[in-house]
Amino acid sequence: MSNIRLIFGFHAVTSRLRQNPDSIKEVFLDAARRDQRARDLAKMAETQGVRLILCDSARLASMAGSARHQGVAANIDATRSHVDIEDVLDTLAEPALLLVLDGIQDPHNLGACLRVADTFGVHAIIAPKDRAVGLNATVHKVASGAADTVPYVAVTNLARTLRELKQHGVWIIGTAADADSKLGSVKLDGPIAWVLGAEGEGMRRLTREICDQLVAIPMLGSVESLNVSVSAGICLFETRRQRQDKVSE
Repeated sequence: MSNIRLIFGFHAVTSRLRQNPDSIKEVFLDAARRDQRARDLAKMAETQGVRLILCDSARLASMAGSARHQGVAANIDATRSHVDIEDVLDTLAEPALLLVLDGIQDPHNLGACLRVADTFGVHAIIAPKDRAVGLNATVHKVASGAADTVPYVAVTNLARTLRELKQHGVWIIGTAADADSKLGSVKLDGPIAWVLGAEGEGMRRLTREICDQLVAIPMLGSVESLNVSVSAGICLFETRRQRQDKVSE
């Protein structure tokens, strides 16, 4: 049962039913919910041939470890179709756009990063297996379906993976408040992996040293740092903006 994981919340479960129904073992639905949203989800599960189990809210809360389950949860096969970064790179028809998260331990931050990554067409998120939160139920709920659309590659050795990306021609850019280069003045039209560390601590020393370039996000106010998902969104938006401008030329 090591590959079985619980997800909860309507966005997470509905997205999984649409994107990968074969991976769902069973769906648990609050029997007290008779609203249209619950009826639609039940019908979708039936259409996809997924076992539906009606239960009470207390059981769902116990399963999810939270009362914020919205009345629905599901057991899924956690096996990912993309487990190696080369699997991702080999399928690309455009320059790679990757997001590397070094030491993100807050599931809400990872979930938000997945949503941002989905929004800007990131080809994969890469993160270390150790000292990182991983794809748990809270991440799936916060991600609102993006955990099923953005490949998440957990690696044993992040430094080695970054070096391998360089061999594939990917330019490694780290974000750092003390960097001389500012976002907006850096060319971002080739294969890129953005590297972001945890809020406050930033990237680990070795990760920083491996980066080809360090870039700072201009900060005009009194706040010293941004949430990692906000930083990711800013960097990815600028990357997509530059790429679109190049296409339009």
